[in-house]
Amino acid sequence: MAPKKSSAPAEVRDLDIQSVGARGDGLGVDAAGRRVYAPLTLAGERVRASVEGDRGELREVLTASPERVEPPCPHFGACGGCAFQHWSLEGQLAWKAEQVRLALGREQLESEIRPVIATPPGARRRVALHARPGPSGARLGFKGRRSWALAEIETCRVADPRIVAALPGLRTLAVAFLDHPKSAPTLRVTATVTGLDVEVTGVERKSGGLSVDRMMQAAEAASSLDLARLTLGGELLYQARRPMVRIGPAEVEPPPGAFLQAAPQAEAAMQVACLEAIQGATRAADLFCGLGAFALPMAAHVPVLAADSAAEAIEAMQTAAVRTPGLKPIQAMTRDLFREPVSAMELKGCDVIVFDPPRAGGLEQAREIALSGAAKVVGISCNPTTFARDARALVDAGWRLDHVTPVDQFLWSSHIELIGVFLR
Repeated sequence: MAPKKSSAPAEVRDLDIQSVGARGDGLGVDAAGRRVYAPLTLAGERVRASVEGDRGELREVLTASPERVEPPCPHFGACGGCAFQHWSLEGQLAWKAEQVRLALGREQLESEIRPVIATPPGARRRVALHARPGPSGARLGFKGRRSWALAEIETCRVADPRIVAALPGLRTLAVAFLDHPKSAPTLRVTATVTGLDVEVTGVERKSGGLSVDRMMQAAEAASSLDLARLTLGGELLYQARRPMVRIGPAEVEPPPGAFLQAAPQAEAAMQVACLEAIQGATRAADLFCGLGAFALPMAAHVPVLAADSAAEAIEAMQTAAVRTPGLKPIQAMTRDLFREPVSAMELKGCDVIVFDPPRAGGLEQAREIALSGAAKVVGISCNPTTFARDARALVDAGWRLDHVTPVDQFLWSSHIELIGVFLR
């Protein structure tokens, strides 16, 4: 949502940018010492901006930071998908490591912070593209910067090249879902081993949903695109073959709209941390396991207890495990781990526990893990603040946060993934 506009008219001011905040905006001060947040700016710069209230809009860079670089994408600035394409990779990675250190510090936690693992351009295997009516069909893109308006795109430097190549065809596909004026379709596109998997949401259904003609139009467009699968709100519209993703030794068919780590390279780095932790273990647990991103690789070595609230993801993981020779048993549970965390008693016999909660964290589950008899815990998170809160519960129960590794899974954004390893 766009920030609330100030009633005062915008005025042009020169700002000295002192730092980059947690949301990616530069924090500057004007000549009167007033604080102003200005996106697309870097620490040490002097800029000219149009200011309303405490928000600025960059007009001109007067003195550039030595870390400023030329943005590689023609849509940068208008598109809200990337915040940092004007910043050198080295500068971004140092900033992300510092955000992790600050988050730990707010909980009075100290730990070794290892070098950031970076993912390259073109690594993002899943994107959410918004479609809106256009003068000659459909407009397709991401939400604009600080706006609900659509920023139409012709390319994307973070997305898998297979997704980028499909953009013209996806634009044609989107037309089938724009029949109703209240529809605001989102095409959730995932690049799988067997082709693109597209799940469409945001289509008006109270009026009866898609007509048969529109369904046929969508299926024809999906066939022309050679999609693996096309679904609407979880319902199958077209399938040429099963979409499959590789997870460790297994191939998994994700349910429509299922959560996947955004970049396979980042997922692989997290899997390595889990496999290192289970050396010498006899049993492991993967809590908030989803499709088994860590349970399946670990099951190649030890039996695993896996739990998550997403029943369809659990079923897909179990099906993949049955089809994969050589795996140790996976004991899977469908549980709401916020309301009913796996207890310390249920975790008995697990030498290593991996937990990867959503952005809100998993405090109640962390408290149960803290009381368990495990020797190691691997915490994975996309939110350093809630990770630090959950880590505090473990440390207060006698654990030590041995080291933390930031993962730059979301290139050119302010989002930070991290892996933390706890020892007794």
